[in-house]
Amino acid sequence: MTKYLISFPSEAMVVTAEEFPVVVAESHAVIAEAKAAGVYVFGGGIDEAVDPVLVSADGSVSTGTYPGSELKGGFTVLELPTREDAVEWARKIAASCRCPQELREFMYDPES
Repeated sequence: MTKYLISFPSEAMVVTAEEFPVVVAESHAVIAEAKAAGVYVFGGGIDEAVDPVLVSADGSVSTGTYPGSELKGGFTVLELPTREDAVEWARKIAASCRCPQELREFMYDPES
């Protein structure tokens, strides 16, 4: 089976304070459904309050990221038999989060 990344940048989720608890409950319900179906690998949200660092091959550490790269928001990794299944799960997540989801496929690696 293939692993899929379903994600959104934090600015894509625009909900009111009143809607937020409902969005949280509905998105948690979709994740619970994925876990029950045995397709959930892992997921979460990037803690944007913690600055990223770039660790070089020589072990040196600097603040920041690769130029032009920015990872923030929420993500879920699911392991599914087909891309069509991934699209269906992305639809569920999009509906629960009230925002579009980006769907990406991980390349196959027999060691992972």
